[in-house]
Formats: sequence, structure tokens, C-alpha cells
Amino acid sequence: MEEIGRKEAVIMLTENRILRLIDAAKEARKRAYAPYSRFPVGAALETGCRRIFSGCNIENAAYGVSMCAERVALFKAVSEGFTDFTALALVTAGPEIASPCGSCRQVLSEFALHMPVIMANVAGEYQVKTVAQLLPAAFTGANLGGLGERT
Repeated sequence: MEEIGRKEAVIMLTENRILRLIDAAKEARKRAYAPYSRFPVGAALETGCRRIFSGCNIENAAYGVSMCAERVALFKAVSEGFTDFTALALVTAGPEIASPCGSCRQVLSEFALHMPVIMANVAGEYQVKTVAQLLPAAFTGANLGGLGERT
């Protein structure tokens, strides 16, 4: 990893790391609770110490309280004391590669704006973009005059 500044590190992913994260996201996808959309999603979030937190989407009849796989993984990690993230993979079944929803993009930007996001389908095809590429001009703590900035 080439250090440009704490918040703007360029994270290099090897093919092995990418495939390991995709495999973990595929496993998580099997646990998805998606009776309404029938669109199971799995996610795997890697921390700076290479620990992986998985998540799956969890739906509810009151759609607004459903939770996406990416946020489940991130909230699990944060609740266990981790806030340094190096990569996230998400896996869906469709022929098209899906990307995180806007809410997930915003939540990810709070912790890892320059983190690579591996978007894959179960066929093994994938694309990689950073959170910043997925959410240009992200709303951050800097927009609040520095409130909420982590040191």
C-alpha cells in the first residue's frame, strides 16, 4: 500500500485477496433473508489487520427497515471495534454486476472513501471501483465544519 495520506491511501489488491473476499461474500449471500425482493446479496469487508466481516441483506415487510449486506458487514465490524477497512466485496446472482445502493455508499464513505469495492456476480465476473468513484462529492464530516472527523 502506497501511503499518500492517512485518508487517501492507495490500496493494492492481489487476485488472491479479491477471490478470497468474493468467496466470503458468496458464503454470506447464502444466509440472506430476502423473501420480498428475492435478490440475495452477500458482502465481505476486510479490516486493516485482514480480518473479514461478512454480511447479508436482511429484508422486512416494512421495506424501509431492511438492511443491505454491505451495511450489515460494516456495522458488525464497527460494533467489534474496527474502523480501518481495506476492501469490500459484494456478490449478487444477476447477470449484471450490481453496485452498492446510495445509502451503503454514504455509510462506506464515512470510514473508507478510498477503499476498493469489488462488485461481483456468482459467475465470477467482477469490477473494482473505490468508494470515492462510486460516490463522487461525498457528504463527509468536512461538510459539517470538521464535526465528526476522526483523528
